[in-house]
Amino acid sequence: MAKLTWGMIGGGAGSQIGPAHRLGAGLDGHFAFAAGALDHRAADGVAYGRSLGLPDDRSYGTWQDMLAGERTRSDRVDLVTVATPNATHFAITKAFLEAGFHVLCEKPLTMTIEEAEEIVRLAAACDLICAVNYGYSGYPLVRHMRAMVARGDLGRIRLVKAEFAHGHHADATDADNPRIRWRYDPAQAGVSAQFADCGIHALHMACFVTGQAVTELSADTVSCIATRELEDDAMVNFRMDGGTVGRLWTSSIALGNQHGLSLQLFGEKGGLRWAQEQPNQLYHMPLGGRLQVIERGEPNLSPEADRATRVTIGHAEGMPLAFANLYADLAEAIRAREEGRAMDPAANLYPRAEDGLRSMAAIFAVAQSGRNAGAWCDARPPMFR
Repeated sequence: MAKLTWGMIGGGAGSQIGPAHRLGAGLDGHFAFAAGALDHRAADGVAYGRSLGLPDDRSYGTWQDMLAGERTRSDRVDLVTVATPNATHFAITKAFLEAGFHVLCEKPLTMTIEEAEEIVRLAAACDLICAVNYGYSGYPLVRHMRAMVARGDLGRIRLVKAEFAHGHHADATDADNPRIRWRYDPAQAGVSAQFADCGIHALHMACFVTGQAVTELSADTVSCIATRELEDDAMVNFRMDGGTVGRLWTSSIALGNQHGLSLQLFGEKGGLRWAQEQPNQLYHMPLGGRLQVIERGEPNLSPEADRATRVTIGHAEGMPLAFANLYADLAEAIRAREEGRAMDPAANLYPRAEDGLRSMAAIFAVAQSGRNAGAWCDARPPMFR
């Protein structure tokens, strides 16, 4: 089967996220890296693209150059990944959708709810894929959790507890570090810092696994380092449309925590616990039974987990493999469209623009609630109310 082609905007030399995308997109042989505009400094972006093997005429200086160059090619890229600073996501995603390209956008999808609603409507009107990179939903055992919930193994889910708390921004003397400073600057980050950066991954995972959407929330937000305008710690209570209650803690000053993403579910017939730093194990406590450890790669897991598993049991997996599962989903979605068939249900799990929109609505609700002493706020986007 011929490879699909893929292009990337952003993710240049020194990027934290660029290598994970390039590894993920190429891991299974679904995509060939064919074009890129990799840096906001045009000359640097062109040079870096060429160093990665891009041909001279497809290593672009700006995203506008890439749009102009690719839209007229007979072999134009099948998918464009947007991995640029947050404030540019809307303009780039919108332009490429309007030009007929499928898009995978880094989160946040946009900076405002209104922009996100426009992207959702545009993708639907153009009949194009617009995905959002909530990459942690690609882990096999996260997908197995979702399958267990969907088939009723836990009964009705009463409570979900999500965390994404690390300590890598705990040093107050880092106030002028440009890699950290922008995250707490409203002009660059928007209305939220830590929740928008990390907490939203935990919230998306809660929604992904339970199959429910957040309807309302109450948030206590605080800047533990007083010089920061935006929050570096937040505690969020939320309610979901299927009746589940949620608790979420996110922090960037939790010294001793490294990555800190974890999820627990508590249902009528059992509970589940998973942590990103130990992704090969899922802990299952059946009601009235003994604690069980489900291992990634063991026999008789769900089709969703089996499809997302590459290496044999007992071997480590990591974030690029989770990203690769999203790219594999997208490849299956693109090919199914081209071939006029239904896509594999076990692959139909990539986060959509609608997920990015719901996340944006939650970010604004957290900011509003935090300003108002934890008052409960509607967390639904206006178009979904």
